Amino acid sequence: MRKNIQIGASDFKELIEGNNFFVDKSLLIKEFIENGAKIILTPRPRRFGKTLNLSMLRYFFDIRTKDDTKDLFKNLKIENEKEIMKLQGQYPVIFITFKNQKHISFEDFQDGIKVLLSNLYKEHEYLLYSNKLSEFDKNDFKEIISRKASIGVLYEGISNLMGYMNKHYGKKVMLFIDEYDVPIQEGYLRGYYDNMIVSIRNLLTSALKDNPYVEKSLITGILRVAKESIFSGLNNLEVNTILRYNFNDKFGFTENEVFDLANYYEAVEKIESIKKWYNGYVFAGEVVYNPWSVLNYLKNIKEGFMPYWINSSNNDLIKKLLIKGDKNMKLELEDLIEGKSINKVIDDSIVMSEVEDSNDNIWSFLLLSGYLKAVKTENIRGRLKCELKIPNEEVHIFYENLIKKWFNETMTNEKYELMLNMLINGEIEIFSGIFKQFVINNLSYFDVSGTEPERVYHAFVLGMLISLSDKYEVKSNKESGYGRYDVMLIPKDISKIGIVIEFKKIDDFLKTTIEDGSKAALKQIEDMKYSQELESRGVKNIIKLAIVFKGKEIEITQAPENGNPRLI
Repeated sequence: MRKNIQIGASDFKELIEGNNFFVDKSLLIKEFIENGAKIILTPRPRRFGKTLNLSMLRYFFDIRTKDDTKDLFKNLKIENEKEIMKLQGQYPVIFITFKNQKHISFEDFQDGIKVLLSNLYKEHEYLLYSNKLSEFDKNDFKEIISRKASIGVLYEGISNLMGYMNKHYGKKVMLFIDEYDVPIQEGYLRGYYDNMIVSIRNLLTSALKDNPYVEKSLITGILRVAKESIFSGLNNLEVNTILRYNFNDKFGFTENEVFDLANYYEAVEKIESIKKWYNGYVFAGEVVYNPWSVLNYLKNIKEGFMPYWINSSNNDLIKKLLIKGDKNMKLELEDLIEGKSINKVIDDSIVMSEVEDSNDNIWSFLLLSGYLKAVKTENIRGRLKCELKIPNEEVHIFYENLIKKWFNETMTNEKYELMLNMLINGEIEIFSGIFKQFVINNLSYFDVSGTEPERVYHAFVLGMLISLSDKYEVKSNKESGYGRYDVMLIPKDISKIGIVIEFKKIDDFLKTTIEDGSKAALKQIEDMKYSQELESRGVKNIIKLAIVFKGKEIEITQAPENGNPRLI
């Protein structure tokens, strides 16, 4: 009987004991043990198997369940590692996940931590009957279970529990912490970030710093978040982001693993399409597929390819960062959507509070979160220079949908499509009227100060890239003739209209009029032979437009084939 695909399974025991397919990541146990660091932080994008892997480690080492779980690892790769197998069931284990700690306010988070630690202590309620614990220990234990403990006691909760377990078993504790940065990101989005950083720092520092009860610890999340000093003073901490080689094949599916899956579920003929849709990640040289999407596709193969991973989250933070990006970010986003790459210096210890401070920080966050891939990484004097691309079709769809959403929030989709249709059909007067409304609406949306119309027209270009790509090649800020044009629409059917648009901003304090700016822009199109590329491709009907901004004034001027420019 063929094994089932269990979507979103995070409990290793449940997955193995059921009739479910397991992509064998058991050698993670060996790499974890043989790694010299005592505390290991391994950030990975969401839904890349972090919780399931920690659950596997938990069941392997847990002294409480060794008799019930000794058969879980039969026929897995780890079974061949005889020395490692001797460690099975030999340690007390704490497993704690923060993945559900998403709260509207800091007060709600504190209540959530009380519940989280209460439930954790209930798992180890047997300690209340241990003759190794003092009555004082047991009273503190009961305070946390009853959710009556002070915040100071709560911050020591994980650390104290490890101490109780050490007293009871006479052994150090394996500590596994999952999705530690989920409440940090939520605090950032909800406006209580500073309080959250202090809380997580207190909770984790007490558990990890100079704690004599820790045997080893593995921590997962999306970001490293190092500079906030959450892990300050941990000299035995090793961080392995997606740009580092350790554990690079242990989260997500490798090419061989995906081929074995496709073969098992009789979908080998779909392997190239699976690659196009869900491949593309590169973790320190290892090609990795998105496990969530691959499994969803194989389970629902009759439904065809869909953006499963993107649709599994609201992506609010990503949208916020991209919308706030400046005109240079919009330009680079154009290149990415066109399938090109951009080169950036990446900080894989990015700080949540500083993500919005620069474009480079935003690109770093997008890479570490799984919305970009590093095609190539160079270490240049301690700085990581990465060539970045959109990883696959699924994530490309996310960017397309994001851009469509931008415009739907500032003008109806029907009106935006009408504006573009008027442009490509040569109805420039109607286009001009709708475009002016578009700019007025978007000045406040894309640029709060309203002083950078460049952001608006680059947003406009992004919209064209998405909406017209089936019929036009949309190019912007590229070489043509003897200079640089702003936007060119090259029709795939050369009988259609080709369009060159030169954008120009005139500062308010200059005496130059909009009419002067329009003439200069159209003259630049002619002098620099911007239409040369269209002509070389056989396009006969070419429209040349100047779009000029001065303060809140916007004018569109069309260059006629003969005669003077026509103000529209």
